[in-house]
Amino acid sequence: MERIIIVHWNKSTGPEMIIQYPPEKVLLSKDLFLKVWAKHELNKEESMINYIPDEEDIRIISIIQKVEGEIYFLVLVYAKSENIDNIINDYPDIFPNIGKNLIDLINTNKITMAISEAFNTIKNYSKLEKEENLLNFFKDKIKFTILKILRDGVITKEDLKTLLKKSYGFSTINLDLILMSFIRENLIIKKNIPGSKDAYFLINDLCITRLPPQHPLKLFANFDEDEKIELLNSYKKELVEFYENYDCSQEDDIKLIINLVIDKNVFPLIKALREDVLSVNRCLNMLNNNEGLFNELLENRFIFEAKGYIFLMTDIRYIKYLPYYIVERLDSRYKQGKISINEFLVHLTIISDRQQEKQNEHYELI
Repeated sequence: MERIIIVHWNKSTGPEMIIQYPPEKVLLSKDLFLKVWAKHELNKEESMINYIPDEEDIRIISIIQKVEGEIYFLVLVYAKSENIDNIINDYPDIFPNIGKNLIDLINTNKITMAISEAFNTIKNYSKLEKEENLLNFFKDKIKFTILKILRDGVITKEDLKTLLKKSYGFSTINLDLILMSFIRENLIIKKNIPGSKDAYFLINDLCITRLPPQHPLKLFANFDEDEKIELLNSYKKELVEFYENYDCSQEDDIKLIINLVIDKNVFPLIKALREDVLSVNRCLNMLNNNEGLFNELLENRFIFEAKGYIFLMTDIRYIKYLPYYIVERLDSRYKQGKISINEFLVHLTIISDRQQEKQNEHYELI
């Protein structure tokens, strides 16, 4: 994404750009905004349009909104070569909320920070590797807090916003932008139900843990028989010893995993070691010659070293899984009067329906 723009439609003079980020970008012409307006007029049933100007090397997503009787556009500008079909399909409900939040902040001192945050989040999300996107649910304090709140069951956006402000001190956040990532990763869905507008339901939980390699024997395939037996016996001994005492629910271990994988070189190394053994030098090269990080992986038994070779000992994986536990929590909250009967039944139905859909596939290993 190249830029994000908020445009106001003046009934007398036409389109007026209010703010653009990054601000140093060359401004789009008024004529181009008029064409965006015309495109909206031709597609009145759609609030979001995708427009490729003939004379420009750009693509535009524009979301039209009415706020207090005034018309605004949230304009996202991409290079013409970018494939943005997934953006249009994935975010039909989220972008209008982001636009409204930005429009509400136009005459405040928060607008510059808010539009910068919106731009960087939308732009960077599609660039990150899958593991990096999932890691953000654990290393980002706000996202991790929201995930913990959602584990108690259905909550409306307003209640979530209030809880984040009063109980956790998160007051100046773009909640719609944050929830976008939860929806994109299929962790939550949003529904409007009687008595509850913008209710969010956890449909998949997420954890990060250490697992044995899926195909450990293939790591020894290229060694001669005698060396293979010796290495395999040493490897098995270490592996069994580690997992006999491993508790995946320990908070300290989760913190250790997160602190290690924050380094962007760790996951590429883990992925490479899933496929084959590597030399010590090759591993160090992949870690940008960070010997401290290498030793930390070794000491904490993420990797195993023997005869100058490095083997993957404990893989780092994300697991998405159906949150069965939430049924008891919903029941408890309903009995305490914290959620309505509609909220209670809708979330139960969602979990039950997903259980039927998934049948024996109640988790996804990533």
